[in-house]
Amino acid sequence: NRGDRKSIMSTKNIVIIGGGIIGLSIGWQLVKRNFSVTIFDKDSVGKGASWAAAGMLSPLAEVNMQEKDLLQLGLTSAELYPGWVDELEADSQMTVEFQTEGTLIVALDRDDDQELRHHFDLQKLFNLPVEWLDGRSARNIEPALSPRVVSAISCDSDLQVDNRLVIRALKHSFQKFGGNLHEHLGVDRIEISDGTAVGVWAGDNLVKADKIIVSAGCWSSLIEGIPGKLTVRPVKGQMLALQMEDPPIVRKVIHAPDAYLVPRRDGRLLIGATSEEQGFDTQITAGGIFELLRGAWETLPGIYDFPIIETWVGLRPGSRDNAPILGKTEVENLILATGHFRKGILLAPITAQEICALIMTDHTSDVIAPFTPARCAG
Repeated sequence: NRGDRKSIMSTKNIVIIGGGIIGLSIGWQLVKRNFSVTIFDKDSVGKGASWAAAGMLSPLAEVNMQEKDLLQLGLTSAELYPGWVDELEADSQMTVEFQTEGTLIVALDRDDDQELRHHFDLQKLFNLPVEWLDGRSARNIEPALSPRVVSAISCDSDLQVDNRLVIRALKHSFQKFGGNLHEHLGVDRIEISDGTAVGVWAGDNLVKADKIIVSAGCWSSLIEGIPGKLTVRPVKGQMLALQMEDPPIVRKVIHAPDAYLVPRRDGRLLIGATSEEQGFDTQITAGGIFELLRGAWETLPGIYDFPIIETWVGLRPGSRDNAPILGKTEVENLILATGHFRKGILLAPITAQEICALIMTDHTSDVIAPFTPARCAG
């Protein structure tokens, strides 16, 4: 239909609410396609869940029986990652420390081993490229693992990036190609006229837009004007970083029963993360840090004397089913890209690709069809 095509092609002025990795990734790709894009963020961009994450890209390690569609989305995004990183690093002239060493999921006792075998069976059911290891084989790969490790799953295809470097590169690239960025200026309300979103209220100003994308993480539910009962809740995660000695104690990401450990090229070892339903509370607690350190030390005893160099809290944006909410709403010209929970870093490339395609074609692809806002209605 020629009229529809003209309408789509005239969609040039886009407002994105929220400048985490999702909003920045979408905005970067849209400005490269000659759209006029403005991002509003109530804080500094990328300083929410995107900053607090560990940067693990682990669709193999984190597979769940209830998440078949989400697994496929994660695998597709992981396939995009090498090219996505190349493009981002070329545009920004910055590194994001993309690593391909893989993940080890370890068991420390008989109960862990039994649970790990169930997980391995599920991975094989989905035909994932994983390998079962006994404790000795796991220690041959990572000699610093505790003698208590009885078994492990090797997920060699899992990846990682330094999410804070990704945010820095995305911000630079978005602005380099002409994106408009307003930090410390939140959007309280979406202006709707006759069932169509026509702008946003940022402070006392109405900013008009042809399309509006909501990517405000766990704050998305607080924005007035979104139809239905959008539920994106904050799930608190406490984390800490240790300074490793040289050479690093571990190369791979380690998923232990009570913590995960993520080595960085700059010598940090990230340890995370608690999962607490505490609303918007961002306090560091003794209990949270104790449990992370205990879980990490039981797996890698050699960390005992490493200095703690940072502690922090992130608020993951969790939807009702902990899967992302992607696509058109019943309000014309209003699109959601939120609720990514633990997988925002992993799903940034596929989310940006699909939301850009949706804006350019007005068509919801099969890739994101299972994740549309319609499933959250009521």
